[in-house]
This record gives sequence, C-alpha cells and structure tokens, in this order.
Amino acid sequence: MTAFAQHAPALLLNADFRPVSYFPLSLWSWQNAIKAVFMSRVHVVSEYNTMVHSPSMEMALPSVIALKDYIQTSQRPAFTRFNVFLRDRFACQYCGTHFHAEDLTFDHVVPRSRGGRTTWENVVAACSPCNLQKANKTARNAGLKLLKAPYQPSNTELHKNGRTFPPNYLHESWCDYLYWDSELESG
Repeated sequence: MTAFAQHAPALLLNADFRPVSYFPLSLWSWQNAIKAVFMSRVHVVSEYNTMVHSPSMEMALPSVIALKDYIQTSQRPAFTRFNVFLRDRFACQYCGTHFHAEDLTFDHVVPRSRGGRTTWENVVAACSPCNLQKANKTARNAGLKLLKAPYQPSNTELHKNGRTFPPNYLHESWCDYLYWDSELESG
C-alpha cells in the first residue's frame, strides 16, 4: 500500500448524493469506507487509482461513497463555538476582519455580568483585541459597533457558508458533489 492510501479519505454523501456535512467536510477513512462497502451500507460512486489487497482479492479505494439509506439531519444546528464562527463567516462582528477559527473568540453581546445568556441570539465571533476592548460593556459603551445582530442560523445557511471555506485537500472526484448547486459552465 502506498503512503497516499494511508490518508485517502472517502467523501461521504447522503442517499440524495449531497454531502452529509460541508464543514467539517463529511469524510471517512479508507478503512471505514471499505468496511461500509462490504456491509452493503454504501454505494461506491468514485474510486482512487490506488488498490488495496488482501490474500483473496484486490479493490480500488473508494474516493466518493453514498449512503444507501437517507440520514435525516437535524433541523436546528448545534450551538457550538465553531458553528457561531461559521455563521459569522469567520469574521469579527465588531471590526469585520476575517480570521482562522483558532484566532477567534466569542463575545456575549449583552455581557453575562449584565444578565446576558449564552445563546445564538446573544453570542458573536470576535477577535481578541475587540473582545478585550468590549470587556463587560455593551458595544456602544466600549466604542464599538456590532456589524450584524446575532441570530440562530439554519443548517442550510451553515452548509452554504461551509462551501465557501473548502478544506486544505479536495480530491478531483469530489468536486461534482461539493458544489452541486453552483452554476454550470455553458459552452
């Protein structure tokens, strides 16, 4: 087996041939993908040019697999730090600067010390300098302006936002499934 095969993930699609998740991208290890193939849980949609071997057979590693049974996703996204950043498109909601997730914090619009709660409607992505400037004050009292009021996003919105932040690695066989609703080239 090549070094590539050890890191050859399979893009996981739901039964409707859309990714189960865009961000993080729904990927399975090659081992889990092969196990799912043998358990008849998935269809192989596309394969890598890399083969794996056992004493009795050889098989191309799946690069795209689709579940045979549709998995219903939750209608409401989980309230997580990462999903707040994704909703806010990885931008500080006070200065508008874009950051990597690890360089963002989240800020309570109405500070917790003033009765603010940790909810979709009261938490925004913020860079450290803006968060420190705001401290336990309102944005106005801290000399800051909130660029967009916080709200609970839909899963569809988070998926849409996730498509604009592709992961570091995208195999060519995945592209037709990751941007399924983008406009096709005419020609």
